[in-house]
Amino acid sequence: MWTAARWHKPSSNAARSNQYPFRFMSAASQPHPTTHKLHKLLAQAGLGSRRSVERLIRSGQVTVNGRIAAVGTRVSVNDAVRVNKRVIELRFLPELARVIIYNKPEGEIVTRSDPQGRPSVFDRLPAIRFGRWISIGRLDYNTLGLLMFTNSGELANHMMHPKFEVEREYAVRIRGELSPGQMQQLRRGVELEDGQAKFERLEFTGGKGANRWYRVVVKEGRKRLVRRVFEALGFTVSRLIRLRFGEIRLPPRLKRGQLLELSQKEIAAILKSLA
Repeated sequence: MWTAARWHKPSSNAARSNQYPFRFMSAASQPHPTTHKLHKLLAQAGLGSRRSVERLIRSGQVTVNGRIAAVGTRVSVNDAVRVNKRVIELRFLPELARVIIYNKPEGEIVTRSDPQGRPSVFDRLPAIRFGRWISIGRLDYNTLGLLMFTNSGELANHMMHPKFEVEREYAVRIRGELSPGQMQQLRRGVELEDGQAKFERLEFTGGKGANRWYRVVVKEGRKRLVRRVFEALGFTVSRLIRLRFGEIRLPPRLKRGQLLELSQKEIAAILKSLA
């Protein structure tokens, strides 16, 4: 498993190799700049997933050199791209995505604003020069543990999209104890209001009194999925902690409320595995 490194200053562009996916292609040094798909570059710049960026383009809010863009539009380093009136700086120089991991405490929301004025995880993040931070999945207000952020919409989409079946691992405390039959049922699957769901892995890890701890693995990120699966059998989740997302495991040394940025070496290995 990959764990977080200390805060890391990215190396120079010249020192990075060309063997990894999710890179931003270089066009500046070419006499006739290569063109790239606009929706891909906007996603890489942090404006959202490819699907959401395509919707943005179809809405007519994106222009290239003053003309309304289409989903199939291609651009080069010489083109001026705007979303509404905002100039978008597209990155054509080679650069790996940035990834930050955060040990989320209870009592924070995973949205940029909240009518109730509750603290947001985005308040913790450092400033970013290009694009914006995108959360890779979400955690409920009362759920703790591993939360990941990236400036690459493409990477975020790859890790979150159901078709890629990226694993999420949780420590779960419930009130009561599962019988062997109930554990088998949760591995086979239970019916929820939005379709069947199951635990890829489920094991008892300890506990006494009214509470029991279990370790579960799922391959999708539906809203409140782990809680709802247990609730389908009448059990209430009293504590939920995400321990792992794909290849990234929450480091034991990372205290709640702290964040760390992955090193370029770790990010390169993760991106290569996702390819």
